[in-house]
Amino acid sequence: MSDDKLSATVTRPAHEEVLAAGQQALDERTRAATVAFRRRKARIWGARLLLAVVIIGGWQWFTSVGWVDPFFYAQPSGIWNRLWDYFQNGTEFGSYPAQIETTMQEALYGFLIGTGVGVVMGVGLGMNRFLAQVLDPYIKIVNAIPRIVLGSIFIVAFGVGMTPKVLLAAVLVFFIVFFNAFQGVREVDRNVLNNAKVLGASRRQTIRHVIIPSALTWIIASLHSAFGFAIVGAVVGEVLGAQQGLGLLIKSAQGNFDPYGVFANMFVIAALVLIVEFVIERLERRLLAWRPKVQSETVLV
Repeated sequence: MSDDKLSATVTRPAHEEVLAAGQQALDERTRAATVAFRRRKARIWGARLLLAVVIIGGWQWFTSVGWVDPFFYAQPSGIWNRLWDYFQNGTEFGSYPAQIETTMQEALYGFLIGTGVGVVMGVGLGMNRFLAQVLDPYIKIVNAIPRIVLGSIFIVAFGVGMTPKVLLAAVLVFFIVFFNAFQGVREVDRNVLNNAKVLGASRRQTIRHVIIPSALTWIIASLHSAFGFAIVGAVVGEVLGAQQGLGLLIKSAQGNFDPYGVFANMFVIAALVLIVEFVIERLERRLLAWRPKVQSETVLV
């Protein structure tokens, strides 16, 4: 056996042992990071539940001993009973699921319209500096108009149907998404943009493969708060004038000095926003899967 073959025979097992040890160490680090991540997530959820128990329990206790007047601030147990009554016996305006469905439809339509128009105008004006400068004062003027005034105008113009609530929700969503999309386009890396042009990318390819993906981070980030504003627009529109919806129930409960009805509908609205927020978060993970994790996320994982 030659010296080279003898050397290869001796060093190959050692090399494989080093690789195996490295892989084992990597597996152990991955396993330890996963366990740490799960423990941290469990602690967060535990702290959230504890905080909810403290707040709701304290609320119930303070109102039971008379430190807080339940006539104005209700009691959690009474709010639960009112919700149960809503679902069991319905409301004065029809079944409770129908009220929830009405408000959700108005908010969803307004959310989709406001998001679509906001993205198109934000990206368009972000790419056209001249047009952006021309329209800048008009956008600021419209943005300065109180939304509740717009709600009154929409109700006078379109009646008490679904249209004015959808429009009010769309206006509230539009400005949030528009400003984020506009800024997202302005923040596109100029080096990447110039490289795409040097490589022969057309305007359409540049928009599709460079500008939109870059602005998507800003746009998705705005959606987290945008749906909350869509719900606000729908509910405010229903308070101003409606035939169905959670806002109408809140207005009715307010007129009857019924804080239990007001709080019950408020909790349902909060639950709806949390559910939609969960869906948007999942959508964000799917659409922005290409985005590298920030340092804090990397540490957590």
